[in-house]
Amino acid sequence: MIQEGISETAVAAGASAGAPARRIDLAIEGMTCASCVSRVEKALRKVDGVEDVVVNLATNRARVKARPDVDTAALSDRVDRAGYGARVIEREQQGDIERERTEHVRAARRKFLVAAPAAAAVMLISMLPMILPGLSGFAMRRMDLLNIIQFMLTSVVLLYSGRDFFILAARSARHLAADMNTLVAVGTGAAFILSSIIIFAPGALHGVSGNTVYFDTAAVVVALVLLGRWLEARAMAHTSDAISRIVSLLPNIAHRVSPVDPLAVTDVEIEFLHVGDLLMVRPGESVPVDGTLLEGASALDESMMTGESMPVEKLPGAAVLGGTLNSTGSFTMRADAVGDETAVASIIRAVRDAQASKAPIQRLADRVAAVFVPVVIGIALLTFAGWLAIGHAGVATALINAVAVLVIACPCAMGLAVPTAVIAGTGNGAERGILIRNAAALERAGAITTVVFDKTGTLTNGTPEVVAVMALGAMPGEEIIRLAASVEERSEHPIARAIIRHADAGNIRRAPVREFLSETGMGVRGIVDGHLVRVARPGRVNGMKSIDDIPAGSSPVIVEIDGEPAGMIAVADTVKASAAGAIRALASAGIATVMLTGDSAAVANAVGAELGIGEVIAGVLPHEKADRVRSLRRDSGGVAMVGDGVNDAPALAAADLGIAMATGTDVAMATADVTIVGGEIARVPEAIELSRRVMRIIRQNLFWAFIYNIVGIPLAAFGLLDPMIAGAAMALSSVSVVSNSLRLRKTPERRVRRA
Repeated sequence: MIQEGISETAVAAGASAGAPARRIDLAIEGMTCASCVSRVEKALRKVDGVEDVVVNLATNRARVKARPDVDTAALSDRVDRAGYGARVIEREQQGDIERERTEHVRAARRKFLVAAPAAAAVMLISMLPMILPGLSGFAMRRMDLLNIIQFMLTSVVLLYSGRDFFILAARSARHLAADMNTLVAVGTGAAFILSSIIIFAPGALHGVSGNTVYFDTAAVVVALVLLGRWLEARAMAHTSDAISRIVSLLPNIAHRVSPVDPLAVTDVEIEFLHVGDLLMVRPGESVPVDGTLLEGASALDESMMTGESMPVEKLPGAAVLGGTLNSTGSFTMRADAVGDETAVASIIRAVRDAQASKAPIQRLADRVAAVFVPVVIGIALLTFAGWLAIGHAGVATALINAVAVLVIACPCAMGLAVPTAVIAGTGNGAERGILIRNAAALERAGAITTVVFDKTGTLTNGTPEVVAVMALGAMPGEEIIRLAASVEERSEHPIARAIIRHADAGNIRRAPVREFLSETGMGVRGIVDGHLVRVARPGRVNGMKSIDDIPAGSSPVIVEIDGEPAGMIAVADTVKASAAGAIRALASAGIATVMLTGDSAAVANAVGAELGIGEVIAGVLPHEKADRVRSLRRDSGGVAMVGDGVNDAPALAAADLGIAMATGTDVAMATADVTIVGGEIARVPEAIELSRRVMRIIRQNLFWAFIYNIVGIPLAAFGLLDPMIAGAAMALSSVSVVSNSLRLRKTPERRVRRA
């Protein structure tokens, strides 16, 4: 993709030809906050020929829309000059990028695990006289040694675990910007430098005792912020899991049939298939690509693509989709779409596009830091200069007061504000089966006005069950079930399993079957108690073209005895017991509900009417689900999508908040922001309420984190607050933040309040 040495003539020719713009994906290194995203976007927009830029902090990617003649090396160079790294993402580099993400998570974890015990040791030493008053005399006699130990431990924390804060803060300073890294670097650096001067050059600061050091401030702040960075890195790494799991739906090998000799079958990797190839698909195998069934018949499980729980019968001429599961018969198909043109590829593109288009979360701490940090530094400099100007105040007094300003502004409480609330809130949710991925999901949940539900496996149980048994003659319903279950004993069809489960639940004993025969697309038959019993769809039974009075949304099968219709069994995917209550809870709070499903309109409308859902949209294909969700976001604001299947993945990624049922597929859970353990739909309104509570607590925490700064900074600047008291104020702010977060450990009211 890198174009070198493009002549001006070629550029002009390309431009004049009006060639369509191309899309270039870049992997960006070094971004940590929203201000980083802004700087990268501005740098890329400066390249001539760039039409549009979208930078995503969560995936560390930049998507550039540019003229075909734009040199990708120029894009990378611009990003490098802005202080970040950039690399063009080629198809063959995807595995390398995923490995780099894994290593990034490991590095973040490693740095935290080094910082945490060292910071704990520093804090323990600093608090030793308070924890064990009997050792206060020993601590005073050995203060020099204890200070040296604190210095060494804090040096390890700052130079190894926290060095990135200082590197990134310096990078921001070169661009006259400030972020959370600047806040951490300035506060911890000031505390460390002042403490080092106190113990190594005590004469330089008159009136300051050797036991007034602030190493614990520096070490603990770095450890806490690193904990948040580690958790954030883990969440980012999950963005690639959904795509790899979708790809796993496809088989690695396909059976290609020779067009000359139908008996000659060759195994080939699906990457080498071409449009028009003849392929054999055996029972139990996944369909390799999209195509048309030419010979044979089968029932395909398309639930991972359409959400329809019932197998779909396929006869010659029917379309088949790659990634669907062939459950019964063997068939030959023609490949109509391969590679990037398949339905699975379109789902992958939809997930990638939705993730890339999400705006980076504007964390409150970063937004405030962009203004707060330069102001604090300015106040500290003015404090130093002001005290020097007084005349009788020396350099030491001026420096102490300036450092007091920086120490009181050190983000100790700010470092606790978000992680403590998130840990307490997500812990409470986990106890009740609500798994929340990160703070970003919590923030988005606060603006939800519409909840969109998938049907199969989300509002319903996802497996067919017998909902009615109707006699078409004199034979009682129990006998109809006994005969049907007997002949279905040898079938693996989901409807057969539903009939058998119904018989077992009623303690109906099955009889032996002779001459069993399964006819793909036609039903099953066998001899039971001397009678020919056949179970088939109405259209496959003589004289049974349609049936009236069947339960809405169900699939009927006819039980034929000796050639005569004896009874009808209605099978349907039943709704979950808690679904209606969840819909009522959302509706009572003014949150609109929508059902979005690939199922038929008849089935979808029946389920929607039963549950009282506000709007039902049926017959929607996987890529169309994401489009519908985007449309709802434009029309109604914040949208949450609740689903469980592969076909829901694009919509889950496109929504403001994706909620997956843990009873569904790994793909859905990897794409979603919230996972409901056990598939208990009643947890959906609880998850939204919990998320809103956590965000309220976070805002309160940030308020308390800054109120001490607002009050303390003027006091420090006027010499009324020495660094030691500033440290105590910081500790008090931290206690208030932690105490406030612990309120989230209590289970909230089980209702959803209006946003």
